[in-house]
Parts: sequence; C-alpha cells; structure tokens
Amino acid sequence: MSFGKRVQEKRETQGLSQAALAALLGVSQSTVGNYEADISFPKEEVLLRLFDCLGTDPNTLFQDSFRAGGEVLSQAERQLLERYRALPPAGRETLRSVSEALCAFRDEMARAPEEEPRVIPLYRSPAAAGYAAPVFGEDFDYLTVQGDVPPAAEFAVRIQGDSMEPFLRDGGVAYVNHDPLRSGDAGIFCVDGEMFCKQYYRDPLGMVYLFSLNRKRADADILLPPESGRSLVCLGRVMLHTMPLPGKDES
Repeated sequence: MSFGKRVQEKRETQGLSQAALAALLGVSQSTVGNYEADISFPKEEVLLRLFDCLGTDPNTLFQDSFRAGGEVLSQAERQLLERYRALPPAGRETLRSVSEALCAFRDEMARAPEEEPRVIPLYRSPAAAGYAAPVFGEDFDYLTVQGDVPPAAEFAVRIQGDSMEPFLRDGGVAYVNHDPLRSGDAGIFCVDGEMFCKQYYRDPLGMVYLFSLNRKRADADILLPPESGRSLVCLGRVMLHTMPLPGKDES
C-alpha cells in the first residue's frame, strides 16, 4: 500500500473528511487529495502535523517504503525524525534553528572560492637569496607551501656544499623565515658581500661566530671580532631545532 492510500485509510479511521484534515494541516482540500493520490508529498512541517492529526507515526504510514521527496529514508533518518517528533515544541524549534544554521554554513562554504595555495621563492643558492631583485627562471623558482614545507617559511634556499651536514645536506633545501635570530640558530648570512648558511653565536664581548655544523669543515667557520670592521647581514633564520654550539659544548 502506498503512502497516499495509508493517509486516506488513517483519515477515514479518524472520521475526518479531506476538508477537515486540510483545515488541521493548514493546506487546501485539493492538496490533501494530491497527497492521497500520491501526486505530491507533504513538506516536512506539514508531514509532522499530519502524523499528529492522524495519531500515527512514520513507520505506520511508510513501513518499508518510507520516503521523503521521493527518496527512501534510511533507518537512521527514520529514527532521527521520530526523535524530532518526540521533542516538545521548544526543542523542535531549537533543532530547526541548528539545522538551518548548519545548512547556511554549508551553503556559504560552497560559495566561497577555493583558497589559492601559498607559494614561496626557492632560491637556487644562498647567493641568489641575497639578490635585491632576483630574475625568475635564473635565480629562483616558486615552491608551493605544503607537505614537508613548514607553514611559517617565507623563502627557501638550495644549500651548496657540505659544511652544514648532517642537518642540511649538499643540494638540500633550507626553509627560512624572518623570526628574530638567537644564539644557536642557523641562518643565511651575507659577510662582506659573500653568502653563507651557518650557525650563529655571539658571546658577551661581542665576538660573532658563524659555525659549520659539520665539524669536519671547521675550516669554514667564520669569526667576526667587534673591531674587525667586516660587514654582517642576516637574511633570515633557518627553521631548524636549536643545536649544540660547535666548540662550546664539545670536550
């Protein structure tokens, strides 16, 4: 038996005419006739009033062919509807408000344009990172910030040489930002116009040490006394965990 036939059967059992049921539902008599002829299906708010007016529940009217808008409802959906009907009016209104808010949020997200992936420059060498205006295709490429790229990275540098191994290998990539540099941090430095990736340390007397993390390359360390007159510029902090300072923690 179809939904419409069950509605008609329950209406007649209740002793209601189509006109009387229509008045209780707030619809026209022809609309009730369309329900019973399976031409149209009640909207949610009308459907809930229909259950109340006929003194029945969803399972009685729908049984194995429980449908809403032509789509078969699952057992979980039927249970949700039954729980909704069991709520007092204030509870139903709260649930409707939450449902409307969630649907509005869903629609807003669907309308929002997809966020463009963030990209940062990947310089082909520390020297390239020091250029004021690098030429695309010659000095740097664009790198999409995803996967292993730290979200806070502002640019990246392709390492040349083995002086920073094993933390930064020859040909590997160092990710850099402009956070304040502290003793123990690695950074990209310009010393007298030459570019280096080194670990930074400044002692209380103002002596600056730029260490190679690979102690087999201690010959590549750079020492800058305060009175040396040499120029030192830090272009950024390499995003590595702080490491023991070479020459300071070694026995």
